Amino acid sequence: MIIGTLGSHSALQILHGAKKEGFQTAVVADKKREDFYRNFSFIDNILSYDSLDNAVIQINKMKDNGILIPHGSLVEYLGKERVDKIQTKIFGNRKIFEWEADQKKKMELLRKSHIKIPEIFERVEDVDRLVIVKLNGAKGGKGYFLAKNKSEVKEGISNLINSKMIKSEEEVIIQEFVIGVPMYFQFFYSYMLNRTEIFGIDIRYETNIDGLRRLPYNYIKETNPSPTFVVVGNIPAVARESLLPVALEYANNFVKTTKELVPPGIIGPFCLESIVTDNMDIVVFEFSGRIVAGTNLYVNGSPYSWLYWDEPMSMGRRIAREIKIANEKDKLNLVVS
Repeated sequence: MIIGTLGSHSALQILHGAKKEGFQTAVVADKKREDFYRNFSFIDNILSYDSLDNAVIQINKMKDNGILIPHGSLVEYLGKERVDKIQTKIFGNRKIFEWEADQKKKMELLRKSHIKIPEIFERVEDVDRLVIVKLNGAKGGKGYFLAKNKSEVKEGISNLINSKMIKSEEEVIIQEFVIGVPMYFQFFYSYMLNRTEIFGIDIRYETNIDGLRRLPYNYIKETNPSPTFVVVGNIPAVARESLLPVALEYANNFVKTTKELVPPGIIGPFCLESIVTDNMDIVVFEFSGRIVAGTNLYVNGSPYSWLYWDEPMSMGRRIAREIKIANEKDKLNLVVS
């Protein structure tokens, strides 16, 4: 059996973990990145493409004996229509992609999971506090902007339309900007073991919002630079242990709700992207229904994955372990779609 993935995002740890579990591996990579992936001995096959349509053709070469591991670049790069043409089995629940690509449906899922979320403003006219305006899809924060009143929201949306990042106001979500510490809680839901595992925590390193912190106060006051939120890296974090029961409760609620609304529900990795406030509330402002790039921090295992497995367990390897267990029990159909 071959485990493959698209050459981007978290491909290296996915394929490294698959090789650790004894699988053949394949990366479907843009020809411009082909030489890069040749550096790694755990990658057995490089299926290169020169167009996005050709990428789908290359993925489908694995349809008889392979499983594709999705990550944030899959739908964002290929687009929903191309992903729908993928015939190779995909690890996890494909139907989650549609919910993850729509910010409003995302928040509906979180709300129905009894998870604390920021206030959402359905109308620009209702904005009465600092907000963050977000675009749909896994864009890594590109195009997001802050606004402190409805006039700034209107101006920012108009700029997005003029730059052709969106076509209309309906493509954004206006969300209260919660003050606190960002913590992105990573989980893995195992169908084989019927449990939700806390995997790790990361903080996104964003430009230029993080870079602005290094500027002198007087310069910021005089120039009033606009913050942006493009993710360029990740920083590891460990939470106070008293936060973990709430985080795990949220995760279990999320698993239960996805089973009801998007059957068979979440399968494998997911992330609850959160702010922890000064009164220790965990406020979840978004979720990712697949592996997140923050898990790249933990190729040798996270502080939490060691507690479950007592061995180096990256998220890539955890995915491969789940596939391996399912295959040995002749229940592969429960973890792929």
